[in-house]
Amino acid sequence: MAMNISGLFRLTEKSSHAVEKALRSLTNMYGKGISQIFRSITADNGSEFSELSLITKEWGSSVYFAHPYSSWERGTNERHNGILRRFVPKGKAINDLSDETLQRIQSWINRLPRKILNYKTPEECFIEELAQIA
Repeated sequence: MAMNISGLFRLTEKSSHAVEKALRSLTNMYGKGISQIFRSITADNGSEFSELSLITKEWGSSVYFAHPYSSWERGTNERHNGILRRFVPKGKAINDLSDETLQRIQSWINRLPRKILNYKTPEECFIEELAQIA
């Protein structure tokens, strides 16, 4: 059985409260081990990330904010956004998609081999990292 490594969260709005809610669900998924799994998070300077440091401080994780107009500082994130856009073109609302469709997209993305991962999938690498933590 494949492990759901997550990655896509449906936000109710573009706000710090909605981001906090998504991060709290990660806390519920991974419990006390969350600080080992998510040692750092890199975000842009959007207002929805204004409370990010407070939440991750509880975890014992670090937060880094990219400089404005410096998307290369978040290269992997931008690459994943590009892959997501294959399924959800810019301007199309993610809220218009069913949970089942989002789950299929998430599974496809997590099972796509990546050169940067030595042609392993993100799912394989994540499971390997979890095994090392345990």
